[in-house]
Amino acid sequence: MQPETLADLTRPPVATDLFREAMSRLGAPVTLVTTDGPAGRQGLTVSAITSVSDAPPTVLVCLNRSNRSHETFLQNGVVGISILGAPHNALAGIFASSRRSADEKFATGRWRTGQTGAPLLDDAVVTLDCTISDIHSSGSHDVLFCIVEAIGLHDAPEAGLAWFGRNFHHLPLSGSATQ
Repeated sequence: MQPETLADLTRPPVATDLFREAMSRLGAPVTLVTTDGPAGRQGLTVSAITSVSDAPPTVLVCLNRSNRSHETFLQNGVVGISILGAPHNALAGIFASSRRSADEKFATGRWRTGQTGAPLLDDAVVTLDCTISDIHSSGSHDVLFCIVEAIGLHDAPEAGLAWFGRNFHHLPLSGSATQ
């Protein structure tokens, strides 16, 4: 069998709804991604985040270019990442809503300002305070490569929060059952 070539890209694409269903079965962390600066304050719920490197500490975040907060992130150049735990289901839903304003979103939860100026959720399991170092476009999204400037670890997280099968799931720390 020959490896794929550019000519193989002429095949009909995979159906969008099939791809979305497949990706709904890929478990992912639930995070709030936030920014503040000259372009204003914005935030949204994101599950497309992963570590890239530990030297320098780098993560990537994928943002849809059609999202109303996209340009704000690029103009501010800073990203706050708050990795959510079990108690944050409702907050994740609020930040996932495109019908809520930034003021409405940030009116919930307790926030602090990171050294970059990005908002960070006070009781998140982990916070990453980042600056954007590079941006790559792919399809409908921009992939933001973010250098981690500071990390905050919650002393006693109850359980993690994951997105799987289009629902939130709690990830217990010590083998207890999930909800």
